[in-house]
Amino acid sequence: MTLPNPLAFVVTLAVATAWMGFNEALARRGWISPHTSRKLIHAGTGPLYVLTWLLYPDASGRFWAVWAPLLLTLRIAAIGLGLIHAPAAVQAMSRSGRREELLRGPLFYGLAFIYFTLAHWREWEGILPLMLLCGGDGLADLVGRRWGHRKLPWSPRKSWAGSLGFILGGSAAAALVLAVYTWAGAWTPTQAHTYARLILPTALFGAVLESAPWPEIDNLIVPAGTYAWLRWWLRG
Repeated sequence: MTLPNPLAFVVTLAVATAWMGFNEALARRGWISPHTSRKLIHAGTGPLYVLTWLLYPDASGRFWAVWAPLLLTLRIAAIGLGLIHAPAAVQAMSRSGRREELLRGPLFYGLAFIYFTLAHWREWEGILPLMLLCGGDGLADLVGRRWGHRKLPWSPRKSWAGSLGFILGGSAAAALVLAVYTWAGAWTPTQAHTYARLILPTALFGAVLESAPWPEIDNLIVPAGTYAWLRWWLRG
């Protein structure tokens, strides 16, 4: 089912805003920790957003859909710069509770979605990096904090368990979107088979990138690096 572009955009923005607001409210009430809230926003917003692309009737929908991550990213930037006072958002999306932190990881997250929406609308080489960014990076941190006792030799802040979480979470998010897009007829079974074969090797490559010892830039190097990998694989 498709909708007119303006109506599809309203649904897109409503879904993204509702998911972020729901998790911010849970953190504000103390029902979940700020860290868990931040990771749920990180992991869930992207797949929900990409699935709403199916509501748009044609490729022109990208110019409507992109306003959802653009507006949310502008809000994040304004909060990080102190132009908007939103302590609940800071609590939900930052590790330290400092608003300036939103100008790094959360901002990179939004910029990735803006780029791939415009450049790779309904294309696997854009969607797969986003799913690894969401499900992979999100689950890596949650699993690493819970079971990450054995640290990586080259990255003492990261763990083997976290890297496994990245592979599992990113692959699951990608498989979910792939299944829905194929069921909706956006991709043929032949395309879906080709795309499915790319999930695991790309997730492995993404896990290596995510394990880098440079803090605060996971949301930049994971989508950029896996995108470059896919460009080479699909067009090589």
